[in-house]
Amino acid sequence: MRIDLILESNNTPDRIAELGKLAEENGIGAIWISGMLDGRDPFGIFTKLALETKKILMGPIAVSPYELHPLMMAKSLLTLNEYSQGRAQMVVGGGGGTMTAMNLKPQRRVRAVRECLDILALASKGEPMTYEGEVFQVNRYNPFWAKSEPPAVYVGANKEQMIKMGAAHASQMMLSDKIVEQVAETKTLVNETREAAGMPLEPYGMTNFWAWHIKKDKQVAMNEARQWLALRGVMMRKNHVYFMNEEDCDVVDEHREAFFTATRKRTPVIEGVPERIIDVLVENLTSTASLDEIDKEIARLKDFEKAGLTEIALRIYEEPEETIKVLGELVVPALR
Repeated sequence: MRIDLILESNNTPDRIAELGKLAEENGIGAIWISGMLDGRDPFGIFTKLALETKKILMGPIAVSPYELHPLMMAKSLLTLNEYSQGRAQMVVGGGGGTMTAMNLKPQRRVRAVRECLDILALASKGEPMTYEGEVFQVNRYNPFWAKSEPPAVYVGANKEQMIKMGAAHASQMMLSDKIVEQVAETKTLVNETREAAGMPLEPYGMTNFWAWHIKKDKQVAMNEARQWLALRGVMMRKNHVYFMNEEDCDVVDEHREAFFTATRKRTPVIEGVPERIIDVLVENLTSTASLDEIDKEIARLKDFEKAGLTEIALRIYEEPEETIKVLGELVVPALR
């Protein structure tokens, strides 16, 4: 299983190149950048990395066709692909914080993402194209200059309808904060959808956005994981029923704002939530451990692979150089 990294979108292009080169030296497969509202351009940020590396893949998570028209998305993606000599990739999703900030109220998200995938696939051929969709249209676009190997385009999917669409219209899928059991369920749904459509079950690429907090000191790891728990699916009760009873799920529901307050303040203190519940969330929704406990998390990654992942995208935070070196020394070899 390939190990990829997700880095902070507020890093400079120089910093992304610095960390990306170190990641390439340590056997990491790809660098992803989340397309956050307050971050840099999610395509342009990779330019220096593209020019200074040879193997590592790169691209943004997740760009919505409501935030950026598929034609403009294609131009940005193909330009990055040209700079990197065929190493660009991206995730297309239904929209998030940037879309909210623009006060967009999209309808037919699944259809829009499907049409975006179609447009990107056509544009990647480097030939004249016209597309007449129900949501998006492109007239007489000719990316004649796009000569590199076509970029990999993933669908960002977490809910059933988007998963089914992605199984039929994309060759790669990225999930987000899914535990092993949920990955297995998604893989089953993907296979059922492709089989019903008369499509081959393999190869089909699946990855998962997963928080990675492995530190020398266990308490440092716990503190980091706790302050980012709000982004680990805390808003979705259905993510917790696999490992929490209904009463504890009620407590999380009642204190959701406390989780977001902790993230905004960058503090591990989550007011009003019992420690045992926080510990259960950290244990199940993240990889959080000391270096002495890393074998447990390597075993979890292997379970992800058995459940259907071909790759995993690890979101790392503080001290990225140290984390990258640990991954190169201990994790990448174990997953080969």
